[in-house]
Amino acid sequence: MTSYASYFKLQIKRNLQYKASAISGLATQFFFGIINSLIYTSFYKRTSITNFSVEELMCYIWLNQAFLNLVYIGIRDREIINSIKNGEICYELTKPYDLYSFWFIKILSNRYVSTLLRCFTVLIFALLLPKPYKLSLPYSLKSFLLFLIILFLASILIVSINVIIMMITFFTNEEKGISSIINTLGGLLSGLEIPLLLLPPIVLKISNCLPFRYILDLPFRVYSGNIKYNEAIFSIKIQIFWIIFLILIGRKIMKYILRHVSNQGG
Repeated sequence: MTSYASYFKLQIKRNLQYKASAISGLATQFFFGIINSLIYTSFYKRTSITNFSVEELMCYIWLNQAFLNLVYIGIRDREIINSIKNGEICYELTKPYDLYSFWFIKILSNRYVSTLLRCFTVLIFALLLPKPYKLSLPYSLKSFLLFLIILFLASILIVSINVIIMMITFFTNEEKGISSIINTLGGLLSGLEIPLLLLPPIVLKISNCLPFRYILDLPFRVYSGNIKYNEAIFSIKIQIFWIIFLILIGRKIMKYILRHVSNQGG
């Protein structure tokens, strides 16, 4: 366990060297946050939506931008994928650590660092905007604490999905097909593209049966108070179920891979 913690710290220091990338990404997140705010406020003026207020929607939009690198399902670790494709993964298999845990820590640390380098700037910017475009403060202290717990669990959940996607590369030698399908499905059912409450009720019902909404939709609605305490606690239990289930599935796939993996050419 100590070795994984040390590697986590190493990955954080390594990623902190790429501040220029984080700074350049901020401009994109500011742009999309402002554009989405303008579009949705105009949309609200022409509709009568009662289950999702403008203030809650602005929280949804700006939290999405602030924590995009933590909750966006489409982020991949190119180093891991390339090592599978070119056979360098064989060197990793000779090292005395659990490969699944190694990948998990690597992806998780990358997501945390890239998020921490951007989120505070986006949050401060959004809090200083005029109404109705600004980010509101948390609904209550209790909702804020629940938001932090759920967001942490969401980061574990999305990494468990990422690891499974990358392991598929062992079988297909190309992750783009399955990755594109999951990105599209996950983007819709997590609320990344459009908040789930603005979609037909059937979409929300489907999303309740899949892990994606517990990555993005759940924490952001808890922050704004749209999801109350009892529902949030119940949803945390579902989050934990999906985390355990996906990690067990991922480990089973990894176990199968380690027994049957072969390197072309030798």
